[in-house]
Amino acid sequence: MYYLLKVLLTAGLVVAVSEISKRSSLWGGILASLPLVSFLGIIWLYIDTGSTEKVSELSKSVFWLVLPSLSFFLMLPFLLKKGMGFGASFAFSTMVMIGFYLVMIICLKKLGIHT
Repeated sequence: MYYLLKVLLTAGLVVAVSEISKRSSLWGGILASLPLVSFLGIIWLYIDTGSTEKVSELSKSVFWLVLPSLSFFLMLPFLLKKGMGFGASFAFSTMVMIGFYLVMIICLKKLGIHT
Protein backbone atom coordinates (compact mmCIF):
# COMPACT_ATOMS: atom_id res chain seq x y z
CA MET A 1 0.00 0.00 0.00
CA TYR A 2 2.85 2.37 0.89
CA TYR A 3 4.59 1.68 -2.44
CA LEU A 4 1.35 2.35 -4.31
CA LEU A 5 0.95 5.67 -2.46
CA LYS A 6 4.48 6.67 -3.49
CA VAL A 7 3.83 5.79 -7.13
CA LEU A 8 0.44 7.53 -7.28
CA LEU A 9 1.65 10.72 -5.60
CA THR A 10 4.75 10.95 -7.76
CA ALA A 11 2.85 10.20 -10.99
CA GLY A 12 0.15 12.67 -9.99
CA LEU A 13 2.70 15.47 -9.82
CA VAL A 14 3.95 14.70 -13.33
CA VAL A 15 0.40 14.69 -14.68
CA ALA A 16 -0.33 17.95 -12.82
CA VAL A 17 2.63 19.66 -14.53
CA SER A 18 1.40 18.48 -17.93
CA GLU A 19 -2.19 19.56 -17.35
CA ILE A 20 -1.33 22.94 -15.81
CA SER A 21 1.12 23.64 -18.64
CA LYS A 22 -1.70 23.28 -21.18
CA ARG A 23 -3.36 26.29 -19.61
CA SER A 24 -0.34 28.33 -18.49
CA SER A 25 3.30 27.73 -19.35
CA LEU A 26 4.25 30.08 -16.49
CA TRP A 27 2.43 28.06 -13.80
CA GLY A 28 3.46 24.77 -15.40
CA GLY A 29 7.05 26.00 -15.39
CA ILE A 30 6.85 27.07 -11.77
CA LEU A 31 5.50 23.68 -10.72
CA ALA A 32 8.00 21.79 -12.91
CA SER A 33 10.93 23.87 -11.65
CA LEU A 34 10.21 23.06 -8.04
CA PRO A 35 12.45 20.24 -6.93
CA LEU A 36 9.41 18.04 -6.29
CA VAL A 37 11.11 14.84 -7.39
CA SER A 38 14.02 15.66 -5.10
CA PHE A 39 11.66 16.54 -2.24
CA LEU A 40 9.75 13.30 -2.65
CA GLY A 41 12.90 11.24 -3.12
CA ILE A 42 14.39 12.69 0.05
CA ILE A 43 11.17 12.14 2.01
CA TRP A 44 10.76 8.55 0.74
CA LEU A 45 14.45 7.81 1.42
CA TYR A 46 14.18 9.09 5.00
CA ILE A 47 10.93 7.23 5.67
CA ASP A 48 12.39 4.04 4.19
CA THR A 49 15.81 4.20 5.89
CA GLY A 50 15.60 6.71 8.74
CA SER A 51 19.13 7.70 7.72
CA THR A 52 19.96 11.38 7.80
CA GLU A 53 23.38 10.46 6.37
CA LYS A 54 21.77 8.98 3.23
CA VAL A 55 19.50 12.02 2.96
CA SER A 56 22.50 14.34 3.27
CA GLU A 57 24.43 12.45 0.58
CA LEU A 58 21.45 12.46 -1.79
CA SER A 59 20.95 16.19 -1.23
CA LYS A 60 24.61 16.91 -2.07
CA SER A 61 24.43 14.76 -5.19
CA VAL A 62 21.27 16.52 -6.37
CA PHE A 63 22.93 19.91 -5.90
CA TRP A 64 25.93 19.05 -8.06
CA LEU A 65 23.94 17.19 -10.71
CA VAL A 66 21.26 19.84 -11.19
CA LEU A 67 23.90 22.03 -12.84
CA PRO A 68 24.49 19.82 -15.92
CA SER A 69 20.76 19.17 -16.25
CA LEU A 70 20.25 22.87 -16.98
CA SER A 71 21.95 22.40 -20.36
CA PHE A 72 18.84 20.52 -21.53
CA PHE A 73 16.61 23.50 -20.78
CA LEU A 74 18.91 25.81 -22.72
CA MET A 75 19.39 23.55 -25.75
CA LEU A 76 15.79 22.45 -26.29
CA PRO A 77 14.21 25.87 -26.88
CA PHE A 78 17.25 27.00 -28.87
CA LEU A 79 16.99 24.05 -31.27
CA LEU A 80 13.21 24.31 -31.55
CA LYS A 81 13.48 28.00 -32.45
CA LYS A 82 16.07 27.12 -35.08
CA GLY A 83 13.45 24.89 -36.72
CA MET A 84 14.66 21.47 -35.65
CA GLY A 85 11.78 19.04 -35.06
CA PHE A 86 10.66 18.18 -31.55
CA GLY A 87 11.96 14.60 -31.54
CA ALA A 88 15.39 15.52 -32.86
CA SER A 89 15.63 18.56 -30.57
CA PHE A 90 14.64 16.50 -27.56
CA ALA A 91 17.09 13.70 -28.41
CA PHE A 92 19.98 16.06 -29.13
CA SER A 93 19.32 18.12 -26.00
CA THR A 94 19.26 14.91 -23.97
CA MET A 95 22.59 13.78 -25.45
CA VAL A 96 24.14 17.16 -24.66
CA MET A 97 22.84 16.92 -21.10
CA ILE A 98 24.29 13.41 -20.69
CA GLY A 99 27.62 14.75 -21.94
CA PHE A 100 27.50 17.51 -19.34
CA TYR A 101 26.68 14.92 -16.65
CA LEU A 102 29.76 12.92 -17.62
CA VAL A 103 31.94 16.03 -17.59
CA MET A 104 30.54 17.05 -14.19
CA ILE A 105 31.17 13.61 -12.71
CA ILE A 106 34.77 13.65 -13.97
CA CYS A 107 35.31 17.19 -12.64
CA LEU A 108 33.86 16.33 -9.23
CA LYS A 109 36.14 13.29 -8.94
CA LYS A 110 39.18 15.37 -9.90
CA LEU A 111 38.22 17.97 -7.30
CA GLY A 112 37.77 15.27 -4.65
CA ILE A 113 34.07 15.92 -4.25
CA HIS A 114 32.25 12.67 -3.52
CA THR A 115 28.63 12.40 -4.56
